[in-house]
Amino acid sequence: MTPAILCEELARVYDGGYRALRGVSFTVGAGEFVAVMGPSGCGKSTLLNILGLLDKPSSGHYDLEGARVSRLGDSERTRLRRERIGFVFQAFNLLPRLSALENVCLPMAYRGLSRGPREERARELLARVGLSRKASHTPLQLSGGERQRVGIARALANRPALLLADEPTGNLDSKSSAEILELFRHLHGEGMTVVLVTHDPGIGKAAQRLLRIKDGLLE
Repeated sequence: MTPAILCEELARVYDGGYRALRGVSFTVGAGEFVAVMGPSGCGKSTLLNILGLLDKPSSGHYDLEGARVSRLGDSERTRLRRERIGFVFQAFNLLPRLSALENVCLPMAYRGLSRGPREERARELLARVGLSRKASHTPLQLSGGERQRVGIARALANRPALLLADEPTGNLDSKSSAEILELFRHLHGEGMTVVLVTHDPGIGKAAQRLLRIKDGLLE
């Protein structure tokens, strides 16, 4: 079976010579739940940005669902990122003037889905994360845990095969963190591939597999 992710000797060198990644190789199977841990500045977020097609490696190869990403043009990368990858961020990245429903609708609007179907899908997703009654609330009217649940619903809007999360519980209290972790467990149980960057050992233990990065290298 083709793995969801195949990385071979990924390296990322920034202007000035800073080497964020120094040759990282691993695979993630379809439907696997993998946590990536390591100290600040070790290259975790750089790796996640490459996996999410937000950045390009300086050398090495990255295959996503069997496609060699380096061979894709910008429009193909954009389409693949929009249709096959969902993102969950530590800072939520919700638009403050839009309601929860409108925030979840955004990825579907960018994909060209008409208003009726995208609002129906958004309401289904908000119900799935327990926020049916807060669809009209703006982010400022929601708690941190609720904002992150909206963020997860938004990440699922286009039915991605791969869910990437960067410190999704970093701004949450312990109760909210546990609720968000339970959501990830459910998504993994339904067959979604999940790669999650975290400092939280509890979340690391909940994953099927743990990758530890230090100084741009897998330990």
